[in-house]
Amino acid sequence: MGDFDDADVLSLDKEQCINLIGSRLLARYYEAADTVFMDGSTPWEVDEAMVEFGFSMGPFETQDLTGVDVSYEIRQSNPSYDSGNRRRIPLITRLLELGKLGKKSGAGWYRYPGGGGKVDDPIVADLAIEESYFEKRERVDYSATEICERLLFAMIQEACDILDAGVAQGTADINLASIQICGFPKSKGGVMQYAGTLGAQTLTTKFAELAKEDAAVWRINPMSQRYIENGFTPSQTKRT
Repeated sequence: MGDFDDADVLSLDKEQCINLIGSRLLARYYEAADTVFMDGSTPWEVDEAMVEFGFSMGPFETQDLTGVDVSYEIRQSNPSYDSGNRRRIPLITRLLELGKLGKKSGAGWYRYPGGGGKVDDPIVADLAIEESYFEKRERVDYSATEICERLLFAMIQEACDILDAGVAQGTADINLASIQICGFPKSKGGVMQYAGTLGAQTLTTKFAELAKEDAAVWRINPMSQRYIENGFTPSQTKRT
């Protein structure tokens, strides 16, 4: 699914818009999870951190239940993937090459012996170590807080892009999609409401810090900066 202009969005009903917003948020969320895994953590460490934050399950277990092949298509649907200078994380491709499609195939990011509960898979953990070696990239040890920050800020960044593209009529749509489609903790009100609690200074400083690592991924355009400075109020609408 490619990017939409205003005419496309006007032709969609409310449910379709929420699904589109949710798919974009999921794609960016999954990309950030892949990157954290590639650069230092394991899928189970990422999942544990997000469950501790309030998600009912982490991104890797979620993908195993919906299908790794399905999550691959969700990633490919994000307009950000059209950027030629964006870093590509090959882990999900490697997983698919191994026939690990998730619980339905008995293994994905985790193993599911006998179709039962999930078990950590050292083969999957080794994929990141191998790919990091190929990239000549030194892996780091992310804390649970750092894992959460990277995944949550990725969703906030994508939400700003969604507002800018006119896909959402306001932050309320994004909050709803983040809860219904992405499993964002309902108690926190959705990703935009959560972003508003962080404050403009915290958001601006953190995005600047992340952009030093990878400007192509973590760039914040002027319109997104305006949303950050305005505080993501529920009545805030798309670009004007």
